[in-house]
Amino acid sequence: MNKQRSPILQDANFRWLLGGGVISGLGDQFTMIALPWLVLTMTGDPLALGAVIAIMSVPRAVFMLLGGALVDRYSPKRVMMVTKYVNAALLGVLAGLVLFAPALLSLPLLYALALGLGLAQAFAIPSGTSIMPQVVPPEHLQAANGAMMGMRQLTMLAGPVLAALLIAIAGDGGAAAAATTAAGAGGLHALHAPAGAFGIGIAFAFDCFTFLFTAWTLAQVRMRAGAARPAGPPQSIFSSVGEGLMTVWRDVALRTCFMYWSVVAVFVGGAMQVALPLLASQNLHGAGSLGLLTGAHGTGMLLGMALSSAGVKLRFGGFGATLLAIDAIVALLLAPLGAITATWQGAALLLLAGSLAGFMQIAVFTFIQGSVPPRMLGRAMSIFMFIFMGLAPLSAAAIGALLKVITLAQLFAGGSALLLAISALAWWLTPMRSIGTGGLRSES
Repeated sequence: MNKQRSPILQDANFRWLLGGGVISGLGDQFTMIALPWLVLTMTGDPLALGAVIAIMSVPRAVFMLLGGALVDRYSPKRVMMVTKYVNAALLGVLAGLVLFAPALLSLPLLYALALGLGLAQAFAIPSGTSIMPQVVPPEHLQAANGAMMGMRQLTMLAGPVLAALLIAIAGDGGAAAAATTAAGAGGLHALHAPAGAFGIGIAFAFDCFTFLFTAWTLAQVRMRAGAARPAGPPQSIFSSVGEGLMTVWRDVALRTCFMYWSVVAVFVGGAMQVALPLLASQNLHGAGSLGLLTGAHGTGMLLGMALSSAGVKLRFGGFGATLLAIDAIVALLLAPLGAITATWQGAALLLLAGSLAGFMQIAVFTFIQGSVPPRMLGRAMSIFMFIFMGLAPLSAAAIGALLKVITLAQLFAGGSALLLAISALAWWLTPMRSIGTGGLRSES
């Protein structure tokens, strides 16, 4: 009975990979809370915080394509193992400085460590998103993706709460930072980590531990028989990246989907990254409201992933038609966000939108993994992740300027109308609606 109900959990390799992913994801959330808080306690300057985020995200996006090529050359497991040790080393240094030598941690040094973390992620992300087909058989791939993404989403809900609690209890350096600011710190780049930031240091130390621990769990994973790819002729990394781009371009279904996602990321994705924090600060009740809104969206995504993993069907035709229909529904849910007057209203809308997004996210990953030859999967996944982690942040920068001439309500309404228009144009002008899970179908 158990085997019939959950065959994927009978696979020891998958259990090692899933357990490591959960622990690593939890540690990631600790750093995502601790790092911006450290910058703010050091400087109190949003511009410095933006600089740290940019230093992490821009190189990550640029080098992610090279990361995908290395994954395909050396295998996802080998690349992931190296990134775990690199991340552990960087976070160990950061934790040690905050805990034992805060006077040595200047802003330029923090920029350098952030750059190192961003570069490590550029190689960790394509390896993490392409290893699954080498661990589980094809018939269990969607269930495995659902379980992994669902647990990852769970860590994204629990991790920030646990990290914030740890930092608040153990010390966030706020008092020391306030005293430094009141006394006048001089030049911005002369600022150092404040004393008393014990909780922040422990958060970094915990993430360092999770990377070391999950390096051990990853070592227990054995690739399934027949998953190893032929090495092929020697090829330069840049040629390998070009081959990956051409592989996606030559496949009509992949090219259509990737171009559609790029347009959505540029014209809609970046706007949402900026709009939600502004909505919480201008229309609602500040950081508490933002936490509830993001929590509702995350809960919705977890619910959608759980339903998909359980085999619940949500279809409006094939894969492409379903993707466009769900995007259109999400657009309608986002439209009234700019006019809400209570946090619960936004939470309800984002819960529904997140459920649809979570459900579709598993289908998207499974579609890519099933459409690309195994030896090219690292590069294909790096291109996909580049779209959302590279293009969307670039468009977010332009939204700040746009909000000087339009209102927040107009931004949400305009973004919703734009997403509806993009999905409608993709339906009528591209082969999108004829794409199935196995690629382009001959029937419409």
